[in-house]
Amino acid sequence: MGIVFLKLGGSLLTDKRQAETPRMDVIERLAAEIAQARRERPDLRLVLGHGSGSFGHVYGRRYGTRHGVRSPEEWFGFAKTADAAARLNRIVVKALLDAGVPAWGVQPGVALRCENGRIVAGPEETVAAALERGLLPVVYGDVALDSEIGGTIASTEEIFEWLAGHFHPERLALAGEVDGIYTADPQVDPSAAHITEIRPETLAAIEAGLGGSHGIDVTGGMVAKVRQALGMAAAHPGLEVIVCSGLAPGAVYAVLTDPARVRGTRIRA
Repeated sequence: MGIVFLKLGGSLLTDKRQAETPRMDVIERLAAEIAQARRERPDLRLVLGHGSGSFGHVYGRRYGTRHGVRSPEEWFGFAKTADAAARLNRIVVKALLDAGVPAWGVQPGVALRCENGRIVAGPEETVAAALERGLLPVVYGDVALDSEIGGTIASTEEIFEWLAGHFHPERLALAGEVDGIYTADPQVDPSAAHITEIRPETLAAIEAGLGGSHGIDVTGGMVAKVRQALGMAAAHPGLEVIVCSGLAPGAVYAVLTDPARVRGTRIRA
């Protein structure tokens, strides 16, 4: 079985409207679903990533870390953002360990290097070694040193894009609050229609309705995530990209074991 990348969105794991508020019931259920999938599919090679939600994004916005780090105050914000993101990672990893999964939190910022906001070095060697040993590496959006702008933030999707060039995953699943992508925000607009598939030629027609993220998101919200996924699909022929719900019980288990059963949006190049 090929490698699967699974991203658990920050708005799924936390209440992004309240600082540092994890949704423990959701995190623990998702950990149990991942554990079940690993038990039933011992050949599953999984790289897990998650967003920072109301942890890292709060400080990232306050100090403008994504756009560069120069002053002492901005470097303090860089460190605060890193600390907050790592604390959510520890919560996620503990839930996985409690569910019996040998999860290992991999701090991306130690290995990440950027040039003007783009990743030029990443944690691929550590992730590969973890997979070889039967561990579940858990990465997350993190701060990174940048040769042009001092420092920045690399999103989970950007880290996955970098890792995909080394691992060539067969599937990328992006689990959020809703079961795919809609023509508008279904949480506020009951007329929003579910989109089953997005291709480069159809993106422009729906882009305006995608909007941003609920709460704070310093890495671009849904539009940026869809563009990132389209870029990955184009760069890796055969890659299956699925945007699905993590709130629907059993959906994450299904996307890891039988993705054809999952209601969601497929993103294809």
